[in-house]
Amino acid sequence: MSLADIGTIVITLLLLAVAIKLLQRWVPHHIREEHNDVAGFIFAAVGVLYAVLLGFVVITVWTNNDSASKTTFQEADALAGIYWISRELPAPLGPQLEQQTLSYARTVQDSEWPMMANHKSDPQATELVYQIRDSVFSIKPTDEQQQVLYEHAVSHVEDLASERRERLNQVDDSVPPLLWVALIGGGVLTIGFTFLFGLSNTLAHTLMVLSLGALVVLSLLVIKEMNFPFAGATAVKPTAFDVFLQRLPPPRT
Repeated sequence: MSLADIGTIVITLLLLAVAIKLLQRWVPHHIREEHNDVAGFIFAAVGVLYAVLLGFVVITVWTNNDSASKTTFQEADALAGIYWISRELPAPLGPQLEQQTLSYARTVQDSEWPMMANHKSDPQATELVYQIRDSVFSIKPTDEQQQVLYEHAVSHVEDLASERRERLNQVDDSVPPLLWVALIGGGVLTIGFTFLFGLSNTLAHTLMVLSLGALVVLSLLVIKEMNFPFAGATAVKPTAFDVFLQRLPPPRT
């Protein structure tokens, strides 16, 4: 959690504490106590509805992150398929395709991954996909074995391009603005209902409100951190490409 997030929680709790202090001065607890039963019934309904909304959004962003992670491994698997086929091809095409797959993996891992946190992609990585496709399509099978390798290479390169497009589309997966309005508005409403209760013990009331406020703000901050699959504290890492690069034999020259 960043300092900005901690500051947001602290400021929110301070504002709630001041608001409770002012409420106790302007509307004493004995006036609010008369409505505790009705307020408690409505608060229970509001709390349940808001909890369902929070749960729905958390599951959605978690699913987006998990899907993005799976996409990266599928993309790396397709790249690995091309690489191993390139090892079976004769020079100069085989070593050339081998180097292109390695360059693509390094470019995605070192250059494009940091750019995705800012919702951008690396044109060099896109160009490398085009080069890999051209190299694969330039294969001229001379026997049945090479024909099989060619067909598998074409399948892998199409999978690579498809999974790359999917990964770049997932860069912008996020909670829609309308849901953010509902989350923030629901949080304000839920916390606001606690001000309707009248308790003779001001300290106990204050602690209840602050605890609920901290929980709501913390939940919203968690959703914010998970909002984009490739950004924030829970960002998907380039593990798939790192595994690919770390488990290869020395490239041919």
